Order: sequence, then structure tokens, then C-alpha cells
Amino acid sequence: MKKILKTLAFLLPLWGLGGCDQGFDELNINKTAATAINPAFILNNAVINSSYTTGTILYETSIVQQMVTPNEGVLAGANFNQDIRDNTVQNWQKYYRTVIRNAQDVIDQTKALPNRSNLMNMARILKAHAFMILTDSYGDIPYTDAAKGYTEQIFLPKYDTQQSVYTNIIKELTEASAALDASKTIETADILYGGNVALWKKYGNSLLLRAGMRLSKVDAAQAQQIVGRAVQAGVMETNTDNAMIRHDANYVNGIGNTLNATEAANVYLGAPFVDYLKATNDPRLRSIAVRYVGAKSGPEMVAARASTDPAVQVGMPFGFNNSTIATQVALNRFASFYEFTQLDRTRMGRNQAPTFLVTAAQTQLLLAEAAQRGWITGTTAETYYNRGVRLHMEQLAIHDANSAVPAAAITSYLEANPFNAATALEQINTQYWIASFLNGPEAFANFRRSGFPRLTPNPFPGKSIKGDFIRRLTYPNSEISVNSANVKEAIARQGADDLDTKVWWDK
Repeated sequence: MKKILKTLAFLLPLWGLGGCDQGFDELNINKTAATAINPAFILNNAVINSSYTTGTILYETSIVQQMVTPNEGVLAGANFNQDIRDNTVQNWQKYYRTVIRNAQDVIDQTKALPNRSNLMNMARILKAHAFMILTDSYGDIPYTDAAKGYTEQIFLPKYDTQQSVYTNIIKELTEASAALDASKTIETADILYGGNVALWKKYGNSLLLRAGMRLSKVDAAQAQQIVGRAVQAGVMETNTDNAMIRHDANYVNGIGNTLNATEAANVYLGAPFVDYLKATNDPRLRSIAVRYVGAKSGPEMVAARASTDPAVQVGMPFGFNNSTIATQVALNRFASFYEFTQLDRTRMGRNQAPTFLVTAAQTQLLLAEAAQRGWITGTTAETYYNRGVRLHMEQLAIHDANSAVPAAAITSYLEANPFNAATALEQINTQYWIASFLNGPEAFANFRRSGFPRLTPNPFPGKSIKGDFIRRLTYPNSEISVNSANVKEAIARQGADDLDTKVWWDK
């Protein structure tokens, strides 16, 4: 009997261990953790990261003389015509690492799912937009091999010519916009348009129009063909069509975050921008600008000193650093350079202000140019022009309710500054410059393409460029050191990796 009891005592623990093993895998699975992510949320991440970076203030927006800083160091860039690669790299890193990678992930996950075809085509449009920004900024870029590090282990992508990149962008925008179908699954989780197929089509077609106009100098015949195709397919007409990223406390506006944090007292509206708005009695100046009258330091930029009166606004001139700007301070009888006009950080420059990717105002102004060139018919250039100016003035209320331009002021402006066919291209593209404020990449691209507005070159001494204006951004040092063979091939084909080399369409 003792022997039987000893045997049972030995076997019972073993039986218990065997029982514990049953269901062991199930016990170690977190039943509340996600095992898959809806690809619509991945697209949303790409959309959010399409918002512009601090680098666009220091380069593109400064190149077109809308904003400027007198400070050197981490803020140096186009304000001194210098090649500061810690700042020129920002577009490259953000769009390749987040926007393009995530958009491609969505495409890979949905291309075999007919019921998610709308989502796939939305991702194609967003990815094409990201590539347009990159190639306009840098010229030849990785396209065919891009975003294939994980799926195909291509870690050293080859660079495609800008001409071939544009061929593919135009193909993607044409096909993806046409393939969107309201009878198929509506991707309501989409944060850009709530899955609205008609609005996504207008976004894609308006980008196609933009791409067509970009070729106006290098291939006018092809440009006209693409513009006609976009117009026929349907482009943005009202501000409800705008491709706009809505920011909140969790996902703040990148430019607003910079201007309300470390650089609150360091970035100013450029004198050419302010002067033009003042000279034409443009009501948008009141919506955009603020001046802290009598401020001697950043801490003195307080509400009690703030004035939005257009009459007192003074933009900061180009060509000075934080030492030499003292001469301009004295000429204006200011207490310090902190008195120059800034973007109002409580309205258009606030953390939660929206980011506009493509707008009806920009689109109508491009149509005005196309009509003026005789590329499209049925509506006059003047009609498109007036629509574009009006739409942008009305758009400011979307930035912030306190930036709204009264309807009567819009009408008065158009009457005082009527369309002039003799100077139409300059007039249209100068308005495009205003309508693209805070969209640095687009303002920079259209300035190079059109040659307008007429700006005086930045006179800062000791510039590192040979020409009058920066024509492109330089490649990241990381690419030069790691992907050197492919970068060198692109440079040999395109031209020196500096700020002077023109991209393919900039003839």
C-alpha cells in the first residue's frame, strides 16, 4: 500500500504539468492586442505626415521671399543662400520614410483586394503627390526602387531621371483618379476626405493639372495635352474641394509648432511679401500678419503690443544677419528687430491650423494661365483669375475664423486690381505665389517654372550660389555616404549636387 501511495504521489505532479500545457499557447495570446491594422489607418499616417516641415520655412518659403530669419546656426539656409544639409534633408527624410513608405504599404496590402480598390487608388494619388514634391525639390530621385527595402530588400535604390519620374507621376494620377469608383467600398476612415470618391478624383485631377503646367517650359505640347485631360476629368472648383490636413492637439501643424515653440521670436515675414500686399491694398495682409510694436525681445512679444493693422506692418528685408540687421532697425526707428512683422501665431500660424496640400484657389489660377495660353477654352482667363483670387481670400477663414476676409473687401480688391491681359502671366503667377503661402514646396516650384513674382535676388554677402536664386535642394549626406554609387550616377547625369543646378523642367 505504501508503494502505491508513493507512486501516486510521484505521478500526480506530472499529470498536473501535462494538464497545464493544454491551452498554454492560448493563454499567452493577448486577446485585446491588434493582429492586423486596417490599411486605411496606414494611409492616414501617410496623410498626416504630408504636412510641411520646418525645413520648408528655411528654404522654399525663404527662397520665394515670403519669410526670413536673421539668425544663423540651426536656422541658416536660404536666408543666406547657403547649403545647410541638416535643413535641405527634411523633405527627403519625411516623404521617403513616412509618406511614400506607408502609401506603398497600403498599395501592397490592397492590390489583390477588389473590394478595397478605392483605398489602393487613394494611396496611389498621395504617393504620386509625395514624389512630385521630392522630384521638384531635388531633381533625379529614387522612384522605381523606392519603398522596396522591406518587400524586395532593395536597400540601395537607383535614381530615376526627373523626366521618367514625371512620366510615372502623370500615369499614376491619370489611372488612379479614373479608377476611383463610388459603387465600391467607401473608405470612411480616411481623414482627408472621409472616403468621398468625387473629392479624391478632384484632388488627383488637380494634381494632374499641376503636373501638366510644370512642363510648360520643357514641353509645351505635352503640357497642353495633360492640362486638357485634367480639366476634362474634373478639377477643384470650391474650397470644399481642398486637400486639407486638419490638425489637433495630438497631430499639430509642423510649421505652427515650430513658430510657437523654439523659433517663436526668430522668423519674420519677408519685406517683398509684405510690401506687395501693402502696395495693392490687399485685405489678406490683415489676416496673415502681426507686429509687436515696441518689442525689445522675444518675451515682449505679447498681446498688448500686437497689431494687425496693415498700415503698421513692416516686413524684414533680406541680406542681413542678426548683427547687421541693426542698420535696418535704426532706419525704421524700431526698438529692436523683434518689431518686424511676423506671421500671426494665434491665427494662421497656430498649432492647430490646417495644412493645405492642393487648393481650389491654386487650381483656378493654373486654369487662368492655361486659358491665357490658349490651351483650354470655354471660360476666360479673367474669370478663372477672379475665381482664384476670391477663393484664396475666402480660404483664410478656414485657417482661422479671425482671419476671415469680408466679402466686400474681396470685391473691392478685385475692382481696384483688375485682370490685365497684357501682363496676365505675371499677374496670375504672382497671385499663385500669394495663394501658396505656407506651402513652400509649391511656391518654390511655381516660381522657378513661371519666373514670377519678379523678385530682387537676396543680397546677402558671401553667398554660396553662383546664380541669383537657389534652383534645387541638395541630396542628403546619408545618401552620399551610403548609396554613393547611385547618387554619383545621378549627379553625373543631372549636374553638380549644389543649389545652382536646375531640374529637368526648369529650362
